[in-house]
Amino acid sequence: MTSNVITVADGFWNIRGSFRIKGLIDVGTQVSLVRLASGKFVFLDSYSLDRATMRRVAKLTGGVENVEAILNVHPFHTVHVERMHELFPQAALHGTARHRSRFPSLPWSKANCEDRALHRRYAADFEFSVPRGVDFISADENVHFSSVLVFHPESSTLHVDDTLVYLRLPGPLRALGLGDSVSFHPTLASALEPRAGAAADFHDWASELIERWRGAENLCAAHTAALLARDNRGAPLHERLLEALDKAGKTLERHRRKYG
Repeated sequence: MTSNVITVADGFWNIRGSFRIKGLIDVGTQVSLVRLASGKFVFLDSYSLDRATMRRVAKLTGGVENVEAILNVHPFHTVHVERMHELFPQAALHGTARHRSRFPSLPWSKANCEDRALHRRYAADFEFSVPRGVDFISADENVHFSSVLVFHPESSTLHVDDTLVYLRLPGPLRALGLGDSVSFHPTLASALEPRAGAAADFHDWASELIERWRGAENLCAAHTAALLARDNRGAPLHERLLEALDKAGKTLERHRRKYG
């Protein structure tokens, strides 16, 4: 499958790939390659890399044997998991509980991506966050809101699948002043837990995350595009995230009215 390698910063590369809904509409997908302080590398997410991209990865890493782990951070992003393991069989394979249940024959590492044990293991390179107040693995398989968000302070880059959406309109529309936007995934209303306090828990989680990661300048979002600081002609990412939470206010208020 074809892909495009973007150098986000020294030590962080975002690979944009193709993902077609029912074989028709290409909404895209992503995987990120990150160099650790140790000199080894990890992938965030999985994708069936083509030969040209594999050659690029081999050059960047000094040999694919230097990829030590694959972290599949979205429970419902599973299409490329098996192929990614075939391409990098030496890499420790981490996924969520849903990955493990869907592919029980794969050699999953003990710690899931939502587990604190994994977060502690990679604390020297990444910060992780799991949304609160929403189902991490929804019973409705059409609700893909939650993922493990990953922040790489060294490159000021936030890697996120679905939970946050970056919409970049075509050039002619941007010329009309419509610009681009960051928002929470439209399935938020369906993802919120049906209980009192869930909306408040989500709002508190998002507020804490936005402030804790206010140093984030680059956003690598699945299915849309990467928002890079060097190309950003609008507000800084921190302000965009605050606006995204503000836009989610009506959804959260409706939930509060129903559940408290």
